Amino acid sequence: MGGVTMANAATSNNAGSNAGNGERPINLYEKHEWKHPTVVAGVPWKNPVGTASGTFQYAAVRWFYDVSQLGAVSTKGVSPVPWEGNPGVRTAEGPASNVNAVGLQNPGVDHYLVDDLPKLKEAGATVVSNVAGHSDDDYAEVVAKLADSPADMLEINVSCPNVSHGGMSVGADPVALSKLITRLRKLTDKPMIVKLTPNVTDITVPARAAVEAGADALSMINTIVGMRINTRTGKPIIDHVTGGVSGPAVLPIGLARVWQVRSALPEIPIIGIGGIDSGEKALEYLYAGANAVEVGAAALFNPTAPLRVARELDDLLDERPELAARLAEGRTWR
Repeated sequence: MGGVTMANAATSNNAGSNAGNGERPINLYEKHEWKHPTVVAGVPWKNPVGTASGTFQYAAVRWFYDVSQLGAVSTKGVSPVPWEGNPGVRTAEGPASNVNAVGLQNPGVDHYLVDDLPKLKEAGATVVSNVAGHSDDDYAEVVAKLADSPADMLEINVSCPNVSHGGMSVGADPVALSKLITRLRKLTDKPMIVKLTPNVTDITVPARAAVEAGADALSMINTIVGMRINTRTGKPIIDHVTGGVSGPAVLPIGLARVWQVRSALPEIPIIGIGGIDSGEKALEYLYAGANAVEVGAAALFNPTAPLRVARELDDLLDERPELAARLAEGRTWR
């Protein structure tokens, strides 16, 4: 497998302090020759594992691994102008999970275009630019600015439960979602992924609406609405009251949603998200019908988790040639 040695781990403790001295990054994983690629909406991924939006920061992880080794990098949701996110306490722990209400804090699309995106492309990454908004106009402004950018794909986040307007309210309403995706489809030729919320009665309804309006692929699931209570005060721990639940606890839910959408829409490319912290769990999503996966919460605990998962999965696919062949052709198990 190849991994983190004790010597490398010890050396990496100084990596952050060297960031401003022009020194080369310390890669904890040696270069890997990927054996099992996949294709998502016509875009080649060198392996089926990417990062999930919101848990990846290039400025941090570049010291520990080569981001070009990932199948793709889905960047933090970007808005028309800088967003500060939600005030107050924004995270809490749950059983085998994390609850967050960060609120899509980001420096805005103009900063993204001159800083984050060029650095990732220079590093050789396949980039999925995640798009956020409070309104249809917000989404349209960001997509228009990204239309001629070097981004390889766009991921339209209509499923964040931690913003007051837009976000999940759009993804839960198939009529509003159809209207939005129809508008965005006219603004770009880039492959467009729609990120779906699990906080609906039947996820196949917004999934079908997104595809019929022009989505090239779907990613699922975003976080599940949840909360924690401070038993000393009797009040919610998070100032936003509720937040999005992610981590190992959501794995069964994510798998079920991918299975359901694959059954309803057998041809649409799907990226599976939720509770993935090993190659085995990524493999479950591929058998559920996903073309690829994104690793999210695991990267909050260990920033190198996406690459580790990718390497574990690459070895597991050695023993599953039929599945590997389907993925390489852009097809899925189901």
